[in-house]
Amino acid sequence: MTAQLKAEGERVNRKRVARIMREQDLRVRPRRRYVVTTDSDHDGPILPNSAKDLAPTGPDQLWVADLTYIRILTGFVYLAVILDAWSRRVVGWAISRRIDADLALAALEAAVVARQPPPGCLHHSDRGSQYASEPYRKRLEKHGLKGSMGRRGNCLDNAPMESFFASLKKEHVHHARFRSRAEARAAVFEYVEVFYNRQRLHSALGYRTPAEARAGMEGISMRAAA
Repeated sequence: MTAQLKAEGERVNRKRVARIMREQDLRVRPRRRYVVTTDSDHDGPILPNSAKDLAPTGPDQLWVADLTYIRILTGFVYLAVILDAWSRRVVGWAISRRIDADLALAALEAAVVARQPPPGCLHHSDRGSQYASEPYRKRLEKHGLKGSMGRRGNCLDNAPMESFFASLKKEHVHHARFRSRAEARAAVFEYVEVFYNRQRLHSALGYRTPAEARAGMEGISMRAAA
């Protein structure tokens, strides 16, 4: 909150922000019940964790992927997201009533169309059956992406994605009441395409937005080419 206010030109410090938030009774929203979305008990292959020691220096070197749930009045819908680990930009996403390989594939295809990643871009996920499925592995190979999977039950192996999902739910989803998949999809679109990629500041990016980080790197590349 302090970083956002400073970015908007306000002269504030953390103590003043904390005091005003207390006076206005503004508090962090509590977490809600967790729903399991990863099924790692399957017959598909487990890929080595090639992202463990990789520190990307630019966009489209490491993509991270995962799935989560969103409550609607009649139950749940499921969201698949692919995030560029360097810029924290959401490069592909899809939403469905079914948490299956088709949902994961839809997010992957959206990311490929949007970014056209170079051969060798690393695609890292958990050990979920969606990512271990033969159709998904074949699609990674088709697009020149190299697969990678984290350790069983270790969320730290996919920390950027866990951070994104936490932000999405605390800032936009957990306390909303969506009547349908269409309403949930519209809310995700607004959060990802309007706010998160273009307006949300990230401490890991020096309090820049994902769009600003990518634009800065592309500007450097253009000057180098010239």
